[in-house]
Amino acid sequence: METRSTCCYCGTGCGVIIESDGARITGVRGDPDHPANFGRLCSKGATLHLTARPEGRALYPELRMGRTEARSRTTWDLALEYAARRFAGVIRSHGPDAVAFYVSGQLLTEDYYVFNKLARALVGTNNIDSNSRLCMSSAVVGYSQTLGADAPPCSYEDLGLADCIFIAGANPAYAHPIVFRRIEDARRANPGLKLIVADPRRTDTAAGADLHLPVAPGTDLVLLQAMLHVLLGDGLVNWEFVHAHTTGFDAVREAVRDMTPAAAEKICGVPSQDIVTAARWFGQAKAALSLWCQGLNQSTHGSHNSAALIHLHLATGHIGRPGAGPFSLTGQPNAMGGRETGAMATLLPGHRQPANAEHRAEVARLWGVPDLPERPGKTAVDMFEALGSGAIKAIWIACTNPAQSLPEQARVRQALERAEFVVLQEAFRDTETAPYADLLLPAATWGEKEGTVTNSERRISHVRRAVAAPGEALPDWKIARDFALRLGRHLERPDAPSLFPYFHPEQIFREHAQTTRGRDLDITGLSYALLDAQGPQQWPFPEGASAGTARLYGDGRFATADGCARFIPLTPSLTAEDTDARFPLHLTTGRLRDQWHGMSRSGRAALLFSHDDEPRLYLNLSDMLRRNIAAGDLVRVFNRRGETVLRAAASDELRPGQAYVPMHWGRRHLNSGGANELMPSAYDPHSKQPELKHAAVQVERLALPWQALLVRSTAHAGQALEWKARLQPLLSCFRYASLGLAGAECPALVLRIAHHEPLPEALLDRIDDCVDLDGVQCLSYLDPRRAVRKKALIEDGLLAGIHLAGETAAGPWLKDFVIERRAADHIRRWLFAPLATPPEGVKTRGRIVCACHGVAEPDIRRAIAAGAGLETLQQDLRCGTGCGSCVPEIRRLLRVEQAA
Repeated sequence: METRSTCCYCGTGCGVIIESDGARITGVRGDPDHPANFGRLCSKGATLHLTARPEGRALYPELRMGRTEARSRTTWDLALEYAARRFAGVIRSHGPDAVAFYVSGQLLTEDYYVFNKLARALVGTNNIDSNSRLCMSSAVVGYSQTLGADAPPCSYEDLGLADCIFIAGANPAYAHPIVFRRIEDARRANPGLKLIVADPRRTDTAAGADLHLPVAPGTDLVLLQAMLHVLLGDGLVNWEFVHAHTTGFDAVREAVRDMTPAAAEKICGVPSQDIVTAARWFGQAKAALSLWCQGLNQSTHGSHNSAALIHLHLATGHIGRPGAGPFSLTGQPNAMGGRETGAMATLLPGHRQPANAEHRAEVARLWGVPDLPERPGKTAVDMFEALGSGAIKAIWIACTNPAQSLPEQARVRQALERAEFVVLQEAFRDTETAPYADLLLPAATWGEKEGTVTNSERRISHVRRAVAAPGEALPDWKIARDFALRLGRHLERPDAPSLFPYFHPEQIFREHAQTTRGRDLDITGLSYALLDAQGPQQWPFPEGASAGTARLYGDGRFATADGCARFIPLTPSLTAEDTDARFPLHLTTGRLRDQWHGMSRSGRAALLFSHDDEPRLYLNLSDMLRRNIAAGDLVRVFNRRGETVLRAAASDELRPGQAYVPMHWGRRHLNSGGANELMPSAYDPHSKQPELKHAAVQVERLALPWQALLVRSTAHAGQALEWKARLQPLLSCFRYASLGLAGAECPALVLRIAHHEPLPEALLDRIDDCVDLDGVQCLSYLDPRRAVRKKALIEDGLLAGIHLAGETAAGPWLKDFVIERRAADHIRRWLFAPLATPPEGVKTRGRIVCACHGVAEPDIRRAIAAGAGLETLQQDLRCGTGCGSCVPEIRRLLRVEQAA
């Protein structure tokens, strides 16, 4: 049985075909007819079926009456009735702004719409915000301030029509791999295409560029203004376009007069000649396209970063034409849908503004209520600060994980602990936020519900249900509707049933479409039937239209009162906090190739741990030597807000003085909060988006002499997830712990531990019990004097588990044996020997580069040394022939090996 749907990871919006047997999802492949990906999938999308398992799912409502009690199972009726009483009580006693709703870019558009109506039309508060605040709100403001509306003007087809692509603050090779595949296609088709990448790190995206601009963290605005200075000085400004279609350029021209490339070099660290080259390539291009993401957005001046990049397009006229325009890459699968429905504190449906009285009146008329609240709502960071101070007393969290994703994690946890009532509507019951929930409501997730999503290029896809949700889980829109009806009775609102008359998501979509009538995103011509018949469509698609709109502003008219785009004054500023003698390192964050966000879903697929199996702190080698840190050492990363312990690794992607941590790891996989433990709560004053990309930190080597490694494999994926759930509560017992998965066909659990002193025998026994490491087939070795204890489990002649405590030298090669469930006979005598390298004749795999086909780095290096190029590697080893996400790294290995 096959069902067409979309991927639930990034904003690329890839179409997928879900394979199921009617009861469970059994496979997934790319939809060749979907215009976002034409059948391609990245490593994350290609393994979606591996995450569609019941282990770890929230299966029924759970409620606790007091904070000291454990949650217990309850019914939907009792759960929603209790929640309605609690919320109504807070609203009556403290007003509607004492409650809040924190929702998610992973919701479907229909889910978003009902939550927004619940908050504003029924409760009467603007305290509704989305985790999209953390990723795309600066782009929203940048578009609105310059072009007049939050409307990305480009299409993916423009990637193949540009002759200059400028990527700033984004690593699509990792974060948007299918978009990067299209860039690679474009470069093959047009060898003259220039690719420019501005990024503090030499990522795989940057390494493959024609020009890498290694901008210092937080100085993007300086770089962009210096590029505009060059465009002016070199006569590359399109004055005809500027005079006819824009306003405000004179003030901006004056502002960049002194921002020469030489002056910019002293601030942003990019060689002045490279700034000149980048600006000339951009200005001289027939069609220049820019792409940006979190590197620009997650900043205290993120909206001005976005506006400065758009200024380059307005100054050169590179907008509204094939292959040209400013194109923000959306982080989440339906962040665009949330912006369209207005489910954020600073937005109303149809790209309206809550501060605009006329806009509020329009939406009130559409919804049939007297008025909408005027008082500004709390955005994400402020919402949780208000929760901590007691100004907000009850919060409803849906499909997001703030106890992992928000900055300054200690304050977020404190806020959740202090809240009077926390509702968590979630598909997974083991997220970092789940322990704080007084009421846990099980929600349907990918493959289990119907609705629509909008991707980065404004393309709306119909998402179809493949299987029923497990247990008692319900679609998010239905949970919100059922709660609204009950809350309406407690608030004595007889209009509640007429406000929420929904029995099918298409009813919600039709109402949502009417809120866009006459607006820049008009979709009154769309319906589920049309999307099914004609495929995914781009907005605007007004009533009577026959097709969607590929690109905007082709007529030179913008969504402003006078039809002109605006150059706005920008003030160059640096990061929220600078480094100093105490905290001298610039810590930046980013993404891994095979993981997504907080790993609540991707962290369930063992295959996705193949490329990066443990959280690491990356440093320039000079900074490591200065601190007496070697690769593999455990280090303490700390600043004024907190600390985390990670394993150090050297990286030539970083300049001296910089450090890098992937943002995915949280307390489900570590005994600390990961990178967001260190990030400041400071945010952009216009977009309210927090600076999640930079913090000033110090790093020091941590002496943890006693270490342990546990690896346990199984033939059943569900078993590994169950073991993982059992071990998670123990992570806080150790000074350092990382918990992950490994393998493919036979998933394995991997636990790494380090501590100041040997752990008690009882705790080690408890660890073994959690993973069923016992029985007559389990071999043991004990040396109490040296605090060394070892176990090995052999099942049917295969090595199925090891636990090395106090002496882990043999861990790396034994780990491969367990993960691959190899025969144990010829290594039995070496199981407990302290061998750092395997016995003669025993081969290990090494680091996996190609997750799809399990191709390891040593195999690729050997083939390159023998003369293999990319095509030969793909033919002989099959690496890069699956999802293709590993191709940039293979090219990098080719460059390194060929240079050597």
